[in-house]
Amino acid sequence: MVKVLNNAPEFETAIKTDSLVVVDFFATWCGPCKMIAPLLEKFDEKFAAAAFYKLDIDEVPSIAQSQDITAMPTIVLYKGGKEVKRVVGANPAAIQQAISSNL
Repeated sequence: MVKVLNNAPEFETAIKTDSLVVVDFFATWCGPCKMIAPLLEKFDEKFAAAAFYKLDIDEVPSIAQSQDITAMPTIVLYKGGKEVKRVVGANPAAIQQAISSNL
């Protein structure tokens, strides 16, 4: 199950692992975000080696700003606290490719 990040300390802790971390930056009012959410749940089951999270940009705007999130959804992949890939928009094929190539 995709876990929700509610604050900056949770976010910082989540991305600092050496394994792949996938963060869905979303907003509750965003239609494409709602469309992509079930797909990320499936990817969470399919790619067990990665950790999946979601962060509501309206609830934690400081993180959205620090991560330069300008559109929703934005899926950012991290390893060791560093961004390794970013997919902007509800593009299932691009998201799956990004995860596969960074595991």
